[in-house]
Amino acid sequence: RYSLFYNHLKNIEKCEGGLDEFTKSYKTFGINQLLEGGIYCREWAPGAEAVFLAGDFNGWNPFSHPYKKLEFGKWELFIPPREDGCPAVPHGSKLKVVIRAQNGALLYRISPWARYVVRDEDKVNYDWVHWNPPQSYIHKHPSPKRLKSLRIYESHVGIASPEGKVASYKNFTHNVLPRIKDLGYNCVQLMAIMEHAYYASFGYQVTSFFAASSRYGTPDDLKEMIDVAHSMGITVLLDVVHSHASKNSEDGLNQFDGTDSCFFHSGYRGNHQLWDSRLFDYANWEVLRFLLSNLRMWIEDYRFDGFRFDGVTSMLYHHHGIGTGFSGDYNEYFGLHVDEDALCYLMLANHMINSLHPECITIAEDVSGMPALCRPVEEGGGGFDYRLAMAIPDKWIQIIKELKDEDWNMGNIVHTLTNRRHEEKYIAYAESHDQALVGDKTLAFRLMDAEMYTNMSVLMPLTPVIDRGIQLHKMIRLITHTLGGESYLNFMGNEFGHPEWLDFPRIGNNESYHYARRQFNLTEDHLLRYKFLNAFDRDMNRLEERFGWLASPQAYVSEKHEANKVIAFERAGLLFIFNFHPYQSYVDYRVVFWHSSLTVVFKYKILLDSDAGEYGGHQRLDHNTEFFSEAYPHNYRPNSLMV
Repeated sequence: RYSLFYNHLKNIEKCEGGLDEFTKSYKTFGINQLLEGGIYCREWAPGAEAVFLAGDFNGWNPFSHPYKKLEFGKWELFIPPREDGCPAVPHGSKLKVVIRAQNGALLYRISPWARYVVRDEDKVNYDWVHWNPPQSYIHKHPSPKRLKSLRIYESHVGIASPEGKVASYKNFTHNVLPRIKDLGYNCVQLMAIMEHAYYASFGYQVTSFFAASSRYGTPDDLKEMIDVAHSMGITVLLDVVHSHASKNSEDGLNQFDGTDSCFFHSGYRGNHQLWDSRLFDYANWEVLRFLLSNLRMWIEDYRFDGFRFDGVTSMLYHHHGIGTGFSGDYNEYFGLHVDEDALCYLMLANHMINSLHPECITIAEDVSGMPALCRPVEEGGGGFDYRLAMAIPDKWIQIIKELKDEDWNMGNIVHTLTNRRHEEKYIAYAESHDQALVGDKTLAFRLMDAEMYTNMSVLMPLTPVIDRGIQLHKMIRLITHTLGGESYLNFMGNEFGHPEWLDFPRIGNNESYHYARRQFNLTEDHLLRYKFLNAFDRDMNRLEERFGWLASPQAYVSEKHEANKVIAFERAGLLFIFNFHPYQSYVDYRVVFWHSSLTVVFKYKILLDSDAGEYGGHQRLDHNTEFFSEAYPHNYRPNSLMV
C-alpha cells in the first residue's frame, strides 16, 4: 500500500510545481478573475467535442466564446476585460458551460469548480453564479492551535433554529456558536456545507463540491461564521463527502462531458446500488487533482481546520460494505476486495494536508475497522488522526431495546467502550445524527418516549419513566465520554435530550419543516427538565477541559461487578464510579485506586455527581464528604477507599 502511494506521490512531484501546484488547481480551473480584469477559464471534459461559455455576459449566446482544446481532455478560455476596464464577467452573473457531446447534443452544465450556485424559488435546478465581490470577507482571527482533547459538537446550519425554516450562517454565528462555547465544546463539525440540490439528503448527495451551500447565505457569511468560531477558540471541521456524488447532471457532476465516465467509473462500477449515486474513479489523474484541490480550497479559502471524511467504508472496498459483516479477521481487510486506488487517494489526501497544513485534523468514518487507518502514511497507514468508534452507539441502542435494566452486562459495556487499537485514536459518542434521523430514535426518546410530551415539566410529578430516562441519559454520556476514546462527539440538541426525531421537508411529510429544527428554547424554560441534562453536559465538558482525560492514556478498569451493576475505573488521576443497578444503592462501597505506597493517605472529593439536584438528581450524596484511602487490599490492588 505504501508502495502504491509512493509511486503516485512521486509522479505528482514530477509535475511542474510538484504537490503544491497540483493541489492548487482550484485557482486555475473553473472561472478565475485576473488582476487586469480579464477572465481565465479552464475545464476538464475529455469526452466533449467542443466546449463554450455562455451566460448573462454574452446574452446567452452558446457559441460566441469557445474554449481552446488542450492536451489530456483539458479546455481553456481567456476573455479580455471590457473596453471600460470593467470585468468581462461581472460579479453575480449567471453562467453555464456548454458542452457539445460526441452525439452532437448541446449540454448546458455547471462547472465542477463553481464556487457559488443558487436556486430560484420557481426553478428545480441550481444556477451557476460568478462570485467575485468587490471586497471579499477578510479573516481577522487566527485558527486555534491543534487541540489535545477534542470535544466535537456535530452541527447542521439549516436546522440550527427552533423556527420551522432553513436557518442561516448568520443565525449560527450569533445564536449557536455562543451556546457551543458555553457547553464546553471546543470543536464544531459542520454537515451539509458542500452544495447539495436535495435538502433532505442531509448534505450527503453533493452536486457542487467547491460551492458552500447558498441556502444558508453567501460564501462570505460562512467565512465570517468560521472566523467568529476561531475568535472563541473553537476549531471548525468540514464533513467532506468524497466517497460518492449526486446523480444529478443538470446541476451536478454526472455526465458532465456527455459520457458515463469523466469523473466516475463507467458502467456498474460507477454506481452505488444503495445510495443511488455515482462513484469516483480514484485512479484517474484529473479526479485526484479535483478532489485534492477541493480539500485545499476549503482549508485555504474558508479556513476550515480539518475534515471528517464521510463514507470511508464504501471507499475502502469494492463491495462498499454492502451485505458484508466485519468480525476483525485480517482477511477481511487485505485482499482483492480492497479498493487500493481509493485507499491510495485517502493516503494522498492525508499526506497533502499534513505536509501543507500540519495543524489540520482528519477523521475517518469507517465501520469496518480497517487496521492502521489512523497510523502515519509512512507506516503504510491511512494517515488519519481519528476514527469514529461506531460500535458504541449501536451497543447502547441494543442494550436499551433488548434488555431489562437488571440484565445489563457490565463486562460487555466495558468491552465495547475499550475494544480499540491502542495506537489509533478513536472518537467516542453515544449517538450522532444517524440516531436522530426519522426511522430511528435518539437515546432520550428511546428511554422516555411518549412521556417526553407530558411529563418533562418540573410542575408534574417525576414519573419512573422520566426519572430513569434522565439518570441513564447522563450516565451513558459520561461513561462514553470518559472510557470510550480519545475524543468525544455529540450531535446538536442531543446534549439536552431533544425530543422527537429529525426529518427534512420532503414529499412524504408534505414538505414540513416541523422536525427539521432544533428546539434550543427548551433548555431556557426553567419549568422544563431539559435544563438538567443541558447543565450536566456542560459541566461534564468543563471537567474534561480541566483534567484532560481524553488526551490521557486509556483508563484502568478496576471493577465490572455484574451482581452489583457497578463499573469503576481510573483515568487522568480521577476515579469514576457508575452504579447501573435499577434499584440498589450502596453504603460503604469499597473501590480501589492505583498507588503502590502503603504509607501515604490520599483524600478524594466529589467533582461531578449525576445525582446532584442541579442535574435533576435526588441529592443523595453530601458533596462536603471527604474520602480517605487506606492500605486495605481489594481487587488485586494494595490500596482502597470506601464510598
